[in-house]
Amino acid sequence: MEISSDQINLTVEFVKSFHQNEATGHDWFHIQRVTNMAKKIGRLEGGEIDKIELTALLHDVADHKLNNGDEKLGIKKVADFLDRINIPEQIIKDVLHDIGHLSYKGAEVKQIELSLEGKIVQDADRIDALGAIGIARTFAYGGHKNRMIYDPESKLEMHTDFEKYKSSTSPTINHFYEKLLLLKDRMNTSTAKGIADQRHLFMENFLEQFYHEWDTN
Repeated sequence: MEISSDQINLTVEFVKSFHQNEATGHDWFHIQRVTNMAKKIGRLEGGEIDKIELTALLHDVADHKLNNGDEKLGIKKVADFLDRINIPEQIIKDVLHDIGHLSYKGAEVKQIELSLEGKIVQDADRIDALGAIGIARTFAYGGHKNRMIYDPESKLEMHTDFEKYKSSTSPTINHFYEKLLLLKDRMNTSTAKGIADQRHLFMENFLEQFYHEWDTN
């Protein structure tokens, strides 16, 4: 094993500190859920569990949403941290590649190829964007960004590049169609696909109830 338990523990401390007081749905509990789910998928689908755990713990430190829109700042934070705790150079390179290309960047934006470990973490992260927790996180983020809940006149957009997706100000309900409902068919592993199917159905039922209540006023 090239990643020690001490290095994992240091990573947990670093990540908890980074996500402290985070209220957009990208808090420590999200990281914890993604890490646990990724390890579960990894045990069934393969991959190096220690690298899966390291990647899952750090995946949102690099997220532009948590770095004032800067796509490079988070990557540098992760690189500096991993170097500081003496993670081997090749593992640093692998982790930085995966977390740099792991997040969803728009419906029509091509996905960069990830390692098996990266694909597993991506699946776990996307699972946490689905179901009841996914719905709660979506509205938490929408409120944080001062977005309307719903506007019947707002048109959906299948974003063709990351800049358009990143700068979108559309209502939160639009986000279900522009991202969340697309994730089920973008899972990498069979294990994740089975879990995603159940959570996808829950979201469809939620939307059906939402429109029913909206239309009966």
